[in-house]
Amino acid sequence: MPEIMPVTLRDEHVALEPLAIDHIPGLEAAALDGELWNLWFTSVPPPGQMHAYVEKALAAQAEGRMQPFAIREATSGQIVGSTRFYDIEDTVPRMAIGYTWYAQSWQKTHLNTCCKRLLLQHAFETVGAASVQFHTDIHNLNSQRAIARLGATQEGILRSHQKRPNGTVRDTVCFSILATEWEGVKRSLDLRLERLTAPVQGAR
Repeated sequence: MPEIMPVTLRDEHVALEPLAIDHIPGLEAAALDGELWNLWFTSVPPPGQMHAYVEKALAAQAEGRMQPFAIREATSGQIVGSTRFYDIEDTVPRMAIGYTWYAQSWQKTHLNTCCKRLLLQHAFETVGAASVQFHTDIHNLNSQRAIARLGATQEGILRSHQKRPNGTVRDTVCFSILATEWEGVKRSLDLRLERLTAPVQGAR
């Protein structure tokens, strides 16, 4: 598997930019939209802790364990969230997609489908991954539904798997997509994007 290097992934709707210190003000503004740090099952940092959040992600990138991105919405040019590759394993090869969050005003829009399509395409077609995994809190039902809509298969639940930001221990729901499934998943994602981004009839 080629070494995973910082790269910008983009389409007409969104750009996934290699995470950098310069993104901190935009990420702080995005987290403020909906006060996302109050969602106890997510890892969005509260006010004053975004700098440490970014530095920790960049340290993991330097160690080859993660590839974090800032999400920039194309029309407005605003930073609207963050996502990353993690659990990168080059012997299989495989990786996971996660640590994903969006400003509240961009949740349940086409943006998540755009981001996941870009990430999956990069993982399977450029990096050559055999599988891509997704992990989410057992209580984060919205995340589980969103992952299932991508075409991922639920593999199981890791009980008492890891700690949440508030210190409680969570069960983790695990999903995956295999390289052999990617072409079918890609077609489904393309059709979904067409529906989500199609102009509303009668709109001016």
